[in-house]
Amino acid sequence: MSLYRGFETVIGLEIHAELACESKVFCTCRTAFGAAPNTQICPICLGLPGTLPRLNRQAVEFAVLAGLATGCTVAEFSRMDRKNYFYPDLPKAYQISEDTYPLCREGSVEVFGRPIGIERIHLEEDAGKLSHGKGVTLIDYNRCGVPLIEIVTAPDLRTAGEAHELVAELRRILRYLGISDCRMQEGSLRCDVNVSVRPAGSDSLGVRTEIKNLNSFQFIEKAIAFESRRQIDLICDGGTVRRETRRFDEVTGSTHSLRDKESAADYRFFPEPDIPPLRLTGADISALAARLPELPAALRARFAALGLPEADIRQLTEDRALADYFDAAAEGCENVKTLANLLLSEFLRLAEGEGFACPVPPERLRAVANLAAAGSINASTAKRLAARTWLEGIDPEETVSREGLAQITQPEALLCGIREVFGENQALISQIRSGKTAAAKALVGKCMAHFSGRAEPRLLTRLVEEELQK
Repeated sequence: MSLYRGFETVIGLEIHAELACESKVFCTCRTAFGAAPNTQICPICLGLPGTLPRLNRQAVEFAVLAGLATGCTVAEFSRMDRKNYFYPDLPKAYQISEDTYPLCREGSVEVFGRPIGIERIHLEEDAGKLSHGKGVTLIDYNRCGVPLIEIVTAPDLRTAGEAHELVAELRRILRYLGISDCRMQEGSLRCDVNVSVRPAGSDSLGVRTEIKNLNSFQFIEKAIAFESRRQIDLICDGGTVRRETRRFDEVTGSTHSLRDKESAADYRFFPEPDIPPLRLTGADISALAARLPELPAALRARFAALGLPEADIRQLTEDRALADYFDAAAEGCENVKTLANLLLSEFLRLAEGEGFACPVPPERLRAVANLAAAGSINASTAKRLAARTWLEGIDPEETVSREGLAQITQPEALLCGIREVFGENQALISQIRSGKTAAAKALVGKCMAHFSGRAEPRLLTRLVEEELQK
């Protein structure tokens, strides 16, 4: 809990995630990002007279999966509503959403060891995009009707860091499910933040403000931090917090008022007359539950049982493809820590673009890790070998045998090379004996280079130190 001037911050989030459906939620228009403005539209998503919407089955399934993955109860009866408001970016001047009967209710997601309530997840259509210029506003309607879910949390968050982690965890979950790409830079994951403050120890909720359309973790944290302090300072100076909608200025890191916050009546919800109520059976819901993959939290717990460091676990489970690859490679691996290190250091360095796509069969990286675990190769050779499996498609075991890459562990062989290096580096040895410790590391490095990186590192270092003492 973060306290400032004796106040506590209370935070709730409304997270909007566009669903990875190929067509829009009420028509067959495409949803591809980056198309030329106003080229993915039709009379239905423009709301022209005489048109009728038809609900996208895949969008419903994706919304149900999101609810199941966050522990929600999925409603067997739900209903679409018209949300009437001044929408400059929705040509029909209302949004089809769910108000009274949402699809999913009362779930939770764990953040930093405690559950954060999910009040509801409902299905709705996205709005278009406005581009403001000097004296002119342009509208691109391509995004109108793109299916999205809105995830509404309980006011259970207390710090900007908790809010960041909750959005990050929900992003992981949605990506594991394969129902959204969650590309914040493209607007397919956006967040509205509700912030209020109250005296520390109080159970009542203060007047909240809403900060709209935050599309990065950094902006979410900065907006919460600024707005929390603004409200506390305002109260301490004798002012009153107004219920309003605010925007975040990315340049100044401050929030500014847009309009007074509407009440529920201002939105004027009416049952959508053109879409029948949605009725699911228990069998429908069970069939979708059977499609759930192993989710990030469960995967983290399983990887922790392998003895992996927490930092490695977080990185491995950030992307489902990466986690699946590690999982496959770890089966039969004699040292999963070495395996994880090779995967995170070498393969991630070589991977390009978003998402992990690896050309190396998992058993080949496992073979490199097993060679290192058996002492057949040292750590530096293992890294080079792992990189070559990616770049050259080599077989690790065959390559070690053919190229003589096995680790040198015989003291006699190492001493012979060490003495040769000593004879070539008398000036460096003089620096070491005069107290320059950095020169000792350089000498060990020269000895390792002499053996092309194949010397057993600890044995080599010990032998170098012993020779220096003679």
